[in-house]
This record gives sequence, C-alpha cells and structure tokens, in this order.
Amino acid sequence: MELKDAIVMITGASSGIGEATARAASAAGAKLVLLARRKDRLASLAEELGNALAIECDVTRPERVEAAVRIAVEEFGHIDVLVNNAGQGLHADIGDIAADDFRALLDLNTVAPLVTMQAVIPGMRERGRGSIINVSSGATLAVYAGSAAYTSSKAALNMLSSVARLELADLGILVSTIHPSITSTEFYGSVRSGVGKAKTQEMQTRSIAHSPDLVANAIISLVRSGEAERDLVPELYGGTFKG
Repeated sequence: MELKDAIVMITGASSGIGEATARAASAAGAKLVLLARRKDRLASLAEELGNALAIECDVTRPERVEAAVRIAVEEFGHIDVLVNNAGQGLHADIGDIAADDFRALLDLNTVAPLVTMQAVIPGMRERGRGSIINVSSGATLAVYAGSAAYTSSKAALNMLSSVARLELADLGILVSTIHPSITSTEFYGSVRSGVGKAKTQEMQTRSIAHSPDLVANAIISLVRSGEAERDLVPELYGGTFKG
C-alpha cells in the first residue's frame, strides 16, 4: 500500500518509534491519526506535521479506542493503516515478577493491540483493503535473563499477528510484524518495574542502539510491501539485519 493520501493511525505516537513513524508517514504524504496519553506532546506533534488529528487515548480502555476510531472516521472517512506501537517494558527475574504488573503489561502489549485491530477491521473489511503493523520486539528472538514478562507479552503479540494475517488476507487486509532491536527511545526509563536494571542495560547497549527513524522507515517499508514480518536485530544476535 502506498502512503500518499492514506489515513494512518498510530498508537503511542507522542515519542520514540511512534513519533518517528508519524514523521515518516507524514513525509510520505499520509494523513495521520495520532493516539497517546500525553495530550500536550501529541497536540504539538500534530500541529507541527499538519494534516494530523491528535486524540488523547489510553489504549488499554476499549471504549477509548472505539471512540478514537469513530472520531478518525468522522474526520477522514476511513482508516487505511494501523500501526500498533504503544507498549511498555518490564525488567525482573521470574521470582520477582509481580502478578499485577504482569497483567498490566499483557493488557498494554497484547490485549490493547487486539482491541485496536478489532476496532479498525470492520472498516477495512468494508473497503476491501487495509494494512496493520504490530510493533513487537527483537527480544522475542532470543532468551535473556530478566525479560520473561516483557518477551512473553510480545511473543503473544507475534502469534496474534500471524493468525490475524492468515485470517484477514482474503479480505485484503495485510497484517505485518516488526521486531525492532535496541532503540534509542524513552523505553528503558519507563519500564513498569526494574528501572534501575533497565537503565544499566541501556547504558551498556547505547553504542549499538538504533535510531527511532530506522525503525520508522522499516515500518513504512512494511506498509508498502505487505510482507509478513521484518526484524532489525543484527545477525550477530540472531536476527537478519545487516546494517
């Protein structure tokens, strides 16, 4: 799918990969629907980019997601592309994972993308076309101490994406999965628990971290190609990225 004049909805659009994707999609000629909880940052980005609609939205609340989709359709008529980017990390050993934290992580990283997909699928089905990009994690390609809660939530998203791709392909809706590697964003400072360990990991990996722009460009490429998945994990660490 080409991005020029396409209506692109992005969750978690106020910073990091989401913000970079908004900029890349805007540069490609898309009209944007930007969702995030941080209203001021979102509004500022929408004003800067132009032809963008900022909607304050907590994607863990289905009624807010449904309302956001209604507002977007009222404004633009339909949604062509959904980028499910909103997410959060959690760094803790198995014995230290709080059940409530894990449930909240699953709600944001796994259930919310499902709910958002369900909100846009009817319109895409009616139009006979659509693109859904689910932002997973390169961490699901390997096993790391302290990552069990986070990678479990993203591994579940991987399977949701794969099955959705199978089920929706005949309707003209292509579901794709992107697996970013370590990326220079606010991710490590906003983990649900274990921020100290997460920040240490961030410092240790800073030299190999990708820019959000690289991930955004890969997302745009996935929208255009419709391929099933792409990872940005360097070959040295078990991925396919050669950059």
